Amino acid sequence: MSRPPNAGERPAPDGPRVPDGGPAPNGTPASYGIPVLDGAPAPDGPPAPDNTHVPYDTRLPDGTRVPDSTPAPDVDVVCLGESMVTFLPRHPGRLAEVPSFDRAIGGAESNVACTLARAGHTARWISRVGADGFGDHLVTAIAGCGVDVSLVRRDPRRPTGVYFRTAGDRATGAHEVAYYRAGSAASAMSVGTVPAAAADSGRVLHLSGISAALSADCLGLLRALTARRAGRPLVSFDVNHRPGLWDDAADTRVLLDLARGADLVFVGEDEAADAWGLTGGPDAVRAALPEPATLVVKRGAAGAVAYDRHGGRHAEPAPRVGVVAAPGAGDAFAAGFLAATLRDLPVPTRLRYGHLWAAAVLTVPGDLAEPPSRAHADRLAALGPAAWGTLRLGPGWTKSTAADERAVEEAHAVHDAGPPRGEPTTQRRAPDEDRAERSEAPA
Repeated sequence: MSRPPNAGERPAPDGPRVPDGGPAPNGTPASYGIPVLDGAPAPDGPPAPDNTHVPYDTRLPDGTRVPDSTPAPDVDVVCLGESMVTFLPRHPGRLAEVPSFDRAIGGAESNVACTLARAGHTARWISRVGADGFGDHLVTAIAGCGVDVSLVRRDPRRPTGVYFRTAGDRATGAHEVAYYRAGSAASAMSVGTVPAAAADSGRVLHLSGISAALSADCLGLLRALTARRAGRPLVSFDVNHRPGLWDDAADTRVLLDLARGADLVFVGEDEAADAWGLTGGPDAVRAALPEPATLVVKRGAAGAVAYDRHGGRHAEPAPRVGVVAAPGAGDAFAAGFLAATLRDLPVPTRLRYGHLWAAAVLTVPGDLAEPPSRAHADRLAALGPAAWGTLRLGPGWTKSTAADERAVEEAHAVHDAGPPRGEPTTQRRAPDEDRAERSEAPA
């Protein structure tokens, strides 16, 4: 696996110097009840004591512990990971042929934080950026979405990562991505630079497998954060397998180990096949990952399947979407599922929220989009099976007016009820379906 070299020591947030790495977690229990949002423990043991935190070691070279000063959980979700400045082409074509780009921001974890904050949840982003103009832009842009960036650290010796991508779908052979992130500020995140109390400051801690590929220190940090320890928040882990970040396919087995330590896991069926050789569908993925209380397997055109801690299996198809660009849709799906989880909605509704929030991103050019209002999403998520199965969402659908939404509800109510006996079947076209669509694909 390609990782930048260790660059020595750097200042801790409160001034003292701490090493890049740090000892492995000490004394953490091998198994205990994992706190979940509805208060019920996972089936592997008794509940952990409330508000009990067992931080991993953060020590100075002389052995003195660096105190954790972050207060007890005070936000809905903490997202930890690298964000980069993204350059999006103004015209289709190969990177070698595109003459100009627009600047944006991109990063799996910060995308989740921004989307949740835009929807009214409290979100905090933890990361490191360079003491440069790109770092300024990232912090300002993410804070502008309503995200708490108070725990983002500036690194005077390492740059902020950047990347360029083409306009095509990541799944197509024509898609190109050029990363410039080796040795980035975020790659210096470690158990010595991220206090445990900072990571534990939300009801949910959201992580991504991308961070594990950035450096040995980042991998060590993710191992510590996904280790079973008393009092930790609900740990959400999006596998986010990126083949270009791994030198050896065997290295990606570490993503399976990290997923086993999480409470909620998101993984694409294609990712599980590419990274772990699991080709037997969602049930094969669950068989390989029985530990997470909730496992979500995304299936593209077939929708998504969620497995809960009680042995339940829930499948929801994806609506049809007029796709403008695909990058960022997976992050939006995770954000939507988390938003519904924070509200303790039923698992099938959580899946529909994931599909709807993904559709919001699929219908805009960039990696971020304004999610639908809670009322709008609730109405669509409550549709009957027949109406949900025929739902089509095009560009601009999240901005539907109240009149549009009432018309959609009426049309779908007629559709689900079916025609009166003896009358021919007709389907009324909802306003969402009339919006311009460049192409159709599932969320």
